Amino acid sequence: KDYKLTYYTPEYETKDTDILAAFRVTPQPGVPPEEAGAAVAAESSTGTWTTVWTDGLTSLDRYKGRCYHIEPVAGEDNQYIAYVAYPLDLFEEGSVTNMFTSIVGNVFGFKALRALRLEDLRIPPAYSKTFQGPPHGIQSERDKLNKYGRPFLGCTIKPKLGLSAKNY
Repeated sequence: KDYKLTYYTPEYETKDTDILAAFRVTPQPGVPPEEAGAAVAAESSTGTWTTVWTDGLTSLDRYKGRCYHIEPVAGEDNQYIAYVAYPLDLFEEGSVTNMFTSIVGNVFGFKALRALRLEDLRIPPAYSKTFQGPPHGIQSERDKLNKYGRPFLGCTIKPKLGLSAKNY
C-alpha cells in the first residue's frame, strides 16, 4: 500500500498540542525513506492494510499521524530519522498505555522496514497533565513500601538470570 500520498506531509507545521516522535528508520531495499516514514506514521495511527467501511465515518485528516520531516543519519547507510506528529484527538486522555500502544505497539513488525527504533518522544503539557500518576504521590508510595533512594521498577523477575529476590 502506498502511504506516502496520505501520511508524508513535509508542508505540515507541528502544533503545540501534537505528540512528536522521532524514529530511526532503516527501510527495506527499494523502499524510499519518505515511504518508510509515511508507513510508520500510518501504521502507528490510522493506517490499515485494506479499505474498511468505517473510513467514511470520520475525518482521517483529524486523526492521522503525519511524517513531516526525514533526514539521513550521519555516518550510517540507509538510516533515517523520521519525525512524526500525532494529534491529541488520536489518544485517550490520561492513558499512557493507550498512547504507547498506538505509537510503538504494532509498527515494529512492519514489512517495509528492516529496522525501527523510537529515539525521542515529546508529549505536550496539555496531554501529560491528564495523566493522574500515583494517587498520593511518589513520597507516599515510598513511605508505604519503605523504599528510598532508588527507582521503582515494574518488571518481570527472571530467576534464570541468577539474581536472587534479595536483589530486588
